[in-house]
Amino acid sequence: MNFESNRLYRILPRHHVIFWLVYFVITVIRWGGIHGDYLYSLKTTLLGFPIHMFLAYLNIYVLMPKLAFKKKYFTYIVATLSTIFLMVVVKFNLTYYLISTNVWPEVREIDRITINYIIDMMIGEIYVITFVTAIKITMDFLQENQRVANLEKAQLETELLFLKTQISPHFFFNTLNNIYSLAVVQSKKTPKIILKLSELMRYLLYETKGKKQSLQNEILCIQNYLDLERVRHNDELEIEMSISGDIQGKKIAPILLLSFVENAFKHGVRKNIGEVKITIDFEIKKDWLYFTITNPLPKQPENKENISDQYGGIGLENVKKRLELGYQPSDYKLMMRNKNGMFVVKLKIKVS
Repeated sequence: MNFESNRLYRILPRHHVIFWLVYFVITVIRWGGIHGDYLYSLKTTLLGFPIHMFLAYLNIYVLMPKLAFKKKYFTYIVATLSTIFLMVVVKFNLTYYLISTNVWPEVREIDRITINYIIDMMIGEIYVITFVTAIKITMDFLQENQRVANLEKAQLETELLFLKTQISPHFFFNTLNNIYSLAVVQSKKTPKIILKLSELMRYLLYETKGKKQSLQNEILCIQNYLDLERVRHNDELEIEMSISGDIQGKKIAPILLLSFVENAFKHGVRKNIGEVKITIDFEIKKDWLYFTITNPLPKQPENKENISDQYGGIGLENVKKRLELGYQPSDYKLMMRNKNGMFVVKLKIKVS
């Protein structure tokens, strides 16, 4: 922990003032009651408090950073005890010459400094130093924890923002090529396709900045994506999508489901020749969405690795990471498996 003069992590000055004022009042009342003389208690406290403050600040801002934190423990102990001893001698003489020759009335009357007086006063100063140092360490610990928490939050938000942008640029590149081909032959589909692409890009750019998006908008985004893919694949692609339950008022992390859909096309459609079928099912039950998407596996996989790893790729890894960062473990359940030549993804997720 850093006790150096970094203003960002120091206790605010008003906290110092409040602490010492409260401590001063308590000390005056305490010793005034013991001595039966509140004026005497006020005078001795006014004299002793600058010494308390000097020793406390010397310890937390000089001796500890320069010696203790650099593991020079013996030097630190000697320096601390020597400084306290000198301040006790100064305090005795100031009390004797400025306030009263009865320097130690709570024990017995003395007119000269003694070993017992030095030991008792040094213990008292050590108590004050330890108390103030404990408060400082606690405050610095809390501030450091808050700083780390803020940093982790910023990193989390940055990582989530990065993961949200991972929809494949190849999709947009291929879609633009398709639009160009349609424009060349002056197809009547061109304006509709451009509009679909525009709506999809607007959603991805402007409506996915929050932590949650309405499930209705997410499904509309997926429908636009599917319409664009239909243009690319013509009659060779069959898409079966069903929605059951009430989607109104339900929210979900943006682009989360779209990532599953993109993965299905990347591994299930583009790596197969001929007719291909994709099935997508949305089922809403109370506050839960049961999402299922199925796509065919490539006819000739290159190796026999775990199917979810082989056909999941970076896209599904990003989805897993987003789920871990954005949801509690009890708020979702993700399953991926190979079943009869089909890759099946099932996601149960809270959408309240």
